[in-house]
Amino acid sequence: MSRVLLVDDDAPFLDGLLLTFEQAGYEVRGAVDGAEALQAQACEKFDCVIADVNMPRLDGFSMCRRMREAGNQTPLILLTTREGEIDEALGLELGADDFISKPVGMRVLLARVEAVTRRMRPRNPASDPAVRARGALVLDPDRLRVTYRGVDVPVTVTEFKLIEALSSRPGIVYSRDRLLEAIREDAATVAPRIIDTYIGRLRKKLGEIDPASREIETVVGAGYRWRDGE
Repeated sequence: MSRVLLVDDDAPFLDGLLLTFEQAGYEVRGAVDGAEALQAQACEKFDCVIADVNMPRLDGFSMCRRMREAGNQTPLILLTTREGEIDEALGLELGADDFISKPVGMRVLLARVEAVTRRMRPRNPASDPAVRARGALVLDPDRLRVTYRGVDVPVTVTEFKLIEALSSRPGIVYSRDRLLEAIREDAATVAPRIIDTYIGRLRKKLGEIDPASREIETVVGAGYRWRDGE
């Protein structure tokens, strides 16, 4: 049974979320703001966190930042009543796995959670080798672990799927649409430009290990590719 942490300062909305996820078969816990959510995560392990952006004490963006800075890569979905690509880009840049505008249908939210937690599940080792090496890059799908030039790279589930897709076929150009299909089951409902944000995050993380890193190449007008030879 998957465990979900639901975070929102709107008590009626939070109660509705708790009931919906319980009825869907999830084990749930609620929190009223980011600070309480961080305390809960320090004591318990969750398979997914769903949090509102606008909350007192510690908002969703700040909670996301602290989670990722602490090395906590639990899948995180942010909810907001705001509209606009700026907020969405900020949430993704901070390390959120998904960003959904309120009001949101509960079926949609449940589907998003199922999609993001599915990416965390171990694969069948008989059909998918446990560890793959591609030059300086080493991927461990069962542990969602990325190593680059001998150094661990902290990645979210979505970032792992993206670097896995790109590096699987060096030199092959992937369009944004194709990459979205590779990393998200709900690709049809997501703007392809979100890929640019994910790519930016991966480049930054690889660059922190090796400033000369140029593994992810932009192909103008076409998409991205993993540099052949790495």
